[in-house]
Amino acid sequence: MAYIITDSCIKDELCVEACPTDCIHPKKDEEKFATSTQMYIDPKECIDCGACVPACTSNAIFSSDDLPGDKQEFAEKNAAYYG
Repeated sequence: MAYIITDSCIKDELCVEACPTDCIHPKKDEEKFATSTQMYIDPKECIDCGACVPACTSNAIFSSDDLPGDKQEFAEKNAAYYG
């Protein structure tokens, strides 16, 4: 079970600061930050700790088990960003 960021992400990087494995990108100092509409969690690097969830002020992060039905496409979008 990985965590997934959805379209309500405001790219404030609070989740990045909370993540112990550095699996959330793009960061402000990365080239893709300006053109990305949201942050993404690498499903292969995520250790399922959930530290990002309470750090997210926009309620954009869900576990794959709790991802709302209307947000299912974001599981693929997060994985595709890293693929």
